[in-house]
Amino acid sequence: MSSQEISEEGLPAEQDTAHGAVKVADDPFADPGLPAHKPRIQDIDERAAKRSERTVALMFTLSMLATIGFIASYVIFPVDKIVFIWPIGHVSALHFSLGLTLGLALFLIGAGAVHWARTLMSDVEVADDRHPIEAPPEVKAKVLADFADGARESAIGRRKLIRNTMFGALALVPLSGVVLLRDLGPLPEKKLRTTLWAKGKQLVNMNTMEPLRPEDVVVGSLTFAMPEGLKEDAHDFQTQIAKAALMIVRIEPDDIKDKQSREWGHEGIVAFSKICTHVGCPISLYEQQTHHVLCPCHQSTFDLSDGARVIFGPAGHPLPQLRIGVNSEGNLEALDDFAEPVGPAFWERG
Repeated sequence: MSSQEISEEGLPAEQDTAHGAVKVADDPFADPGLPAHKPRIQDIDERAAKRSERTVALMFTLSMLATIGFIASYVIFPVDKIVFIWPIGHVSALHFSLGLTLGLALFLIGAGAVHWARTLMSDVEVADDRHPIEAPPEVKAKVLADFADGARESAIGRRKLIRNTMFGALALVPLSGVVLLRDLGPLPEKKLRTTLWAKGKQLVNMNTMEPLRPEDVVVGSLTFAMPEGLKEDAHDFQTQIAKAALMIVRIEPDDIKDKQSREWGHEGIVAFSKICTHVGCPISLYEQQTHHVLCPCHQSTFDLSDGARVIFGPAGHPLPQLRIGVNSEGNLEALDDFAEPVGPAFWERG
């Protein structure tokens, strides 16, 4: 027989002498077919299938342990603990442990699912014709039948070890998100309710780093202060100053409308939190004639002559005032901490 023949469509054809089949050459519409299915070792050896099953179950179990480690890390490590890890360097122990454990928990669930699919689920390729977008009843029935076949071929009902460990891993992973809800409030501590200010703490000028005296504050000026003893090189400086930052102005006593503001000040000197009660931006703009301060981020405006009440913008409540006086050395000092939490509101705030 000749090596080339004419096919039924009139195209040149080649004779496959090994299999006795005629193939149409250069026909773009010819069905290439599927390669013969080759069984895996797990398909013919139940011991190999059991090994794969134990491997998948191990991954799901390790995922559960990683999730437990995530929760434990959140409880054990303080926010400010720094550790050295080679080759990364100095990192937060809490952030590193949270990222490592949660990453492992999610990775092991995915790796276990992939290994399960590659070694134990059916890998027979099935070709299906294209069909219209709408789904007629027979297609819906076929989808349900295919789903049932897939569930049966996955052996999820027969391989209970994989099924149970997978459900355990999937059930524990969401707990990592539940634990993170703790950050919505200060539980179990009152970190958002207190600052470094306390009775006897001197007001230190943030520019000169010297204690403030009443004569240092003139009418119309805006001065920023921080608590005595807080060092700029302290590891928690940013955390503490974000709550304790103070702005000080001097207003003619007769211009102070709010009685409490007048009583909590000293000779017209009043001290308010510098942290905006909207989203915590630092306030830095002061208008002498109106005694208004403006947050440059979202334009919340507060009247310092009237208890720092909100007169414009999205801020929800006035700026907390710090009660101040003068000590025996003639320096301005705090007489107590802020009477209410500084900065934005939070869900647990009374």
